[in-house]
Amino acid sequence: MAEPAASFDAVVLAGGRARRFGGADKPAMPVGGRPLISCVVEAVSGAEQVVVVGPQRPGLENVIVVREDPPGAGPVPALRTGLARVRAPRLVLLAADLPFITAADVDRLLRAVSGTGAVMVDDDGREQWLTGAWRTDRLAAALDGYDGASLRGLLAPLAPVTLASAAGERQPWYDCDTPEELARAERLAGP
Repeated sequence: MAEPAASFDAVVLAGGRARRFGGADKPAMPVGGRPLISCVVEAVSGAEQVVVVGPQRPGLENVIVVREDPPGAGPVPALRTGLARVRAPRLVLLAADLPFITAADVDRLLRAVSGTGAVMVDDDGREQWLTGAWRTDRLAAALDGYDGASLRGLLAPLAPVTLASAAGERQPWYDCDTPEELARAERLAGP
């Protein structure tokens, strides 16, 4: 078995407003009989610590739960809040609505981190900013000088390595932003 890429912490953003879900608790939505957030937390189970930015949820063990101020303020304030708890030299940054992300995907991201970070790209080559791994010091420095609200605006200038996935429907970057995407994930998850 390969050595882990390096010790790392994980920050999982789980406090969005889920407007396209009518304000429902999207990370708690099930795919394959498991809440989305449980799939994500399992994928980062090798982390020294897992920081979930969002409300307290039942069933999450051995994680640190913090809230951005104000709650639901967006991904950049949530990242700031989560990053304040990170101690490891690298961190994995994930959304809480990724039903198909695995520990192997996380390891692949960590191994690809070179100068600043690594992110997955979708089938069209677009960066999926909430499936990435970063050098903590570089991300902290970028956040320190950033007053914008766009995660892309923060992360794109860091010029991360991009990783494409193998062909298939159950992509690690596949997120469930709408009820239709959640239903498709449920179909792909199978019985």
